[in-house]
Amino acid sequence: MSAADLSHSHHLALSARALRTGEQPVSYIMSAAVRDPHIINLAAGLVDSQTLPVEEAAIATQRVLADPKRARAALQYDTTIGLSELRQAVLDHLAEQDGLSPAQMALLASQVIITGGSQQLLGLIGDTLIDPGDIVITSRPCYFVYTATLTALGARMVTAPMDDLGLDVGAVRQLLENLQRRGELDRVKMVYVGSYYQNPTGLTLAVERRQELLEVVRHFSRRQRILILEDAAYRELRYDGPDLPSIKSFDRENQHVILTNTFSKPFSPGLRTGYTVMPADLHAAVLTQKENQDFGSPSFAQHVLLEALRDGLYARHVHKLRQSYRAKRDVLLHALAKYMPADAGIHWTHPHGGLFSWLTLPAAIDTGRSGKLFAACLRRGMMYLPGEYCFQGDANGNIPRNQMRLAFGRAALEQLEPAIAALAQSVREIQCQMPNGKCQKAGNPLEERPVVT
Repeated sequence: MSAADLSHSHHLALSARALRTGEQPVSYIMSAAVRDPHIINLAAGLVDSQTLPVEEAAIATQRVLADPKRARAALQYDTTIGLSELRQAVLDHLAEQDGLSPAQMALLASQVIITGGSQQLLGLIGDTLIDPGDIVITSRPCYFVYTATLTALGARMVTAPMDDLGLDVGAVRQLLENLQRRGELDRVKMVYVGSYYQNPTGLTLAVERRQELLEVVRHFSRRQRILILEDAAYRELRYDGPDLPSIKSFDRENQHVILTNTFSKPFSPGLRTGYTVMPADLHAAVLTQKENQDFGSPSFAQHVLLEALRDGLYARHVHKLRQSYRAKRDVLLHALAKYMPADAGIHWTHPHGGLFSWLTLPAAIDTGRSGKLFAACLRRGMMYLPGEYCFQGDANGNIPRNQMRLAFGRAALEQLEPAIAALAQSVREIQCQMPNGKCQKAGNPLEERPVVT
């Protein structure tokens, strides 16, 4: 039998979930940046390599390995739930951020789960809660990596818009009322919200909306409980503005809010450690899922993080990160104000923390990967994340194609202004090509370069 016959007769039957799982759109963007290292990458939401805690991690690692008993424990498997001392330190850290005690939040260290990054955690929660056809309410736009996870699970996503105060909770209430009228309320499992400096917009959920959202899900939890999945990955990267309490801090009975967080953004993604607190009955079910996926999260990373938290290494590093990223945020916003055309329909968010700003252009300008603007920016040596990746289609399948995410974490400080100048010149170029387009001269663009394919 020939190889062709063998291939034809032995068709590989993938699972339904595998067939629902699409390639992450950011893969192309990452590979394009690797192919041409001269491109200033404002597309990838990565942290700054120059600010990684090399010294702090070295000190913590040395202390862990200096004690043979502790070193052997760090190099061995730990429990599925996570290192007990780290779980207590995490709980104390979370409670301190909200100005409460763990008891006031109705939480115990035994209810904390440590995972191999927050993405594993989001996946575990989905595996535990979502059956195909179940409904998850998300923002519009939303963190596209997690919406891809929900799609793979077969979830049906319905979206509520955002404004300058974050997720529109009134719209969430309206969605739930509509679902109730259609007899679909029992399929609603959760509301997913980025509560601090949301990815992709950089917007933060206003404090009055936090408590209101909790009240909404309580009201509509008729025959089954609806949960809020609060993704607080960027909480500690706050540069100005008020330090808002978490949604979880209002859930004093520990019934409706899952709080997820990570050490990747405020410390090191290489240590790949996330953590969560959640209602007790869900906690047991998620832990069972985790037991069937791994023998416990990486033990060594947990010991290093515990040492960093105990000794103040972690807090000092977060302080340095805030200063570094605040400077980058300020340069980005200044450059947008300086170079972007002062036209109606052009505006951007002013994040008080996190790593992103969200730029909206006139509706006629296509920011998609196949659009002229994306190609023009590549020619000038800069790259953004097309906003189309961050939307689920509306009732008619429509997706806005005139927006983009600008990530300022990875790029060097001195690269941000020329990157925005190049973006602005590219916008003007596209405007000039439109009927009755007004051509304006841009200042200090990057030198054009051939697109690397």
